[in-house]
Amino acid sequence: MEWIAKARFANYSPRKVEQVLNLIRKKSVPEAFKILKFIPKSAVNLITKTLRSAVANSGRLKNNEGLFIKECWTGQGPSMKRYRARAYGRAAMYKRRTCHLTIKITDEQI
Repeated sequence: MEWIAKARFANYSPRKVEQVLNLIRKKSVPEAFKILKFIPKSAVNLITKTLRSAVANSGRLKNNEGLFIKECWTGQGPSMKRYRARAYGRAAMYKRRTCHLTIKITDEQI
């Protein structure tokens, strides 16, 4: 059986989230939690919270042995446009990127 958890409109760049997802893809859930504990990236908080939500959806929050991450991906969300002051009274636009994160876990060996 499969369980899904999504985090939408997260204030992280999709590229930075994808770097962390590449480390836990196709791993068991307990192993993924151990890996995430030692990664010095800010996106780890979002991924841990979403993975914990997927495990809670399965009903095995206390004993998550036998669960595996089947798929995990991130997509581009809407970008917030902001302006920064520049020389000669001008303004330069930059984008605050957001992402949509999806984690799918299963109880079948991958």
